[in-house]
Amino acid sequence: MRDVAIIGIGHTKFGRASKASLELFSESVLQAIDDAGVELKDIEALFQGAALAGFEEGQVMSAAFSAADLNLGPIPATRYEGACASASIAIRDAAMWVGSGEYDMVIAGGMEKALTMGTLFATRTFAMACHAPTEGPVGLTFPAVFAMAAMRYAKNYDIPLEKLREKMAHVSIKNHKHGALNPLAQFYKKLGALKLEEVLDSKMVADPLSLLDCCPFSDGASALVLCAAEEARKYTDEPVYILGTGQGSGGPLSKMEDLTKPISRISSAKTAFKQAGLTPKDIDLVEVHDCFTIAELIALECMGFFGWGEAADAVEEGQTELGGEIPVNMSGGLIGKGHPIGATGASQIYWIIKQMRGEAAKGNQIDPVPEYGMTDTLGGDFGTLCHIILGRSKGKK
Repeated sequence: MRDVAIIGIGHTKFGRASKASLELFSESVLQAIDDAGVELKDIEALFQGAALAGFEEGQVMSAAFSAADLNLGPIPATRYEGACASASIAIRDAAMWVGSGEYDMVIAGGMEKALTMGTLFATRTFAMACHAPTEGPVGLTFPAVFAMAAMRYAKNYDIPLEKLREKMAHVSIKNHKHGALNPLAQFYKKLGALKLEEVLDSKMVADPLSLLDCCPFSDGASALVLCAAEEARKYTDEPVYILGTGQGSGGPLSKMEDLTKPISRISSAKTAFKQAGLTPKDIDLVEVHDCFTIAELIALECMGFFGWGEAADAVEEGQTELGGEIPVNMSGGLIGKGHPIGATGASQIYWIIKQMRGEAAKGNQIDPVPEYGMTDTLGGDFGTLCHIILGRSKGKK
């Protein structure tokens, strides 16, 4: 397998979009093409994450129509659906196709118009990523899933529920602060100075999760140009290499022993670290799937950045802030940046690369410029997990 590099990145503004999803995706692709200094005719295949396009706009087979919208010709164009991990698995597969030598340069990314659907319809369609035979009939939606996970976390580590709510609130405070510094974030310049009481007193959604423990619905797109690593420096002096990837699958919640220790996430992260030849101690920053505040704590522990039951204290103590032990979600994460589900995985990589180029927003840039970064993307209630490790060099393999 050849090494693979990312040489171009593109990202639309997250929030409510007036453009159609295909237009949003094309906008992000054209940005990535310009950023890479390549031409559309150089692209040999397209890999697109799009989870709910058929419900949002009645448009399936969206990847093929995106290729047409971009005038890419009859190249292979494939849509990936892994719920919120759709873009990440599209990027992972794109990297494997380039690594295999089948293609030299491809586009990978994702898109979604979840905010446009409205809360009731979006909630219903999101819940389709739960296990339909056993979880659908009881009306389970994702806030309820992660409320149960928070309850289990409190019980596992003997934390009074009100105390856990306070610890989780620091995830929201941190990520809204970062999102307020990100000009492409849904909450740019908003909610950037949350107080603990504001999070705790916001409307209860699913006990113990309040509104500000939850990420918003969003519209948006993000795209990347991937190419063979040996060709990358023809186009840029700052390629970022894909050093390791992992993917894991889960099953119905009824089969899970512990919601706070999903095997799908643990397995996927271990695979990515093994492929990259790195450990959690090597990683300089991480973008994790903070669909809910408790989800960030669970992710950090499953990935090995903190021991079981330690992430809640670590976040409260500032260990995941800029200058802390491991900066987390400097982009704002899903909570502060927004969550257009089919685009989220590509967005996470976009912001890791921005940090690696030293191009993050003022007040949000890690110093020194990070060498290694990692993304964690969750689809459904732990049904699909994907991890991608990036480096400014080809790593320690």
